[in-house]
Amino acid sequence: MEWRDEGFVLSARAHGENGAIVALFTREQGRHLGLVRGGASQRMKGVLQPGNKLAAHWRGRLAEHLGTYQVELVKPLAGLLMDDATALTALSAASAIAEAIPEREAHPALYDAYDVLLSTLEDGHVWPAVFVRFELGLLQELGFGLDLTQCAATGGRDDLIYVSPKSGAAVSREAGEPYKDRLFRLPGFLLASQAGEASAAEVAEGLRMTGHFLERHLYAPQGRHLPDARIRLMEKLARGL
Repeated sequence: MEWRDEGFVLSARAHGENGAIVALFTREQGRHLGLVRGGASQRMKGVLQPGNKLAAHWRGRLAEHLGTYQVELVKPLAGLLMDDATALTALSAASAIAEAIPEREAHPALYDAYDVLLSTLEDGHVWPAVFVRFELGLLQELGFGLDLTQCAATGGRDDLIYVSPKSGAAVSREAGEPYKDRLFRLPGFLLASQAGEASAAEVAEGLRMTGHFLERHLYAPQGRHLPDARIRLMEKLARGL
């Protein structure tokens, strides 16, 4: 069995004397692990940094085997962000969140969204809002999408300013007023009716909201919590308010 594809490095961990088990996120194969022989060498450590885009050739005797990768560097994103600590934190967080995608399931739309997110990381005015949208897309793709189009209580589509932490549905100002202390604020930039750049406060609220649903649906059922890198990103952006 074998295949060729391009993919982003999500993680690489040492294996044996000089190998590394690498998780790639590819368009056609999804999140897929494989062994890179010599992956622990100094030269390959630079290639196997999270966020780097690689051309990969996977081979395995059977489809269910771990198999081996031969890889070539396509784009060294990690190196391009070395002088931007916040963007590097975002890259680490994005890589960790993407590891929640079930292994060997193709999610081409989610791969394309991830590609867009990583392509914006050099622009600090753009990527924070894209990060929130990526997490919403991930929840949607994995079957836990939020409904931000109409009020959960009335069915109306106007003046939506809250999100229920239980249902993941939007709530209007009037319907949510008695319970506002228990609801998330719905960031305006996530509404089709509101255009414009997302504020730092809106991004922070968006990350708090998506983090809640990621932990509830993807991590808590496995007895886990949000990845540390994701928590650090939320804290770092909140300090910037």
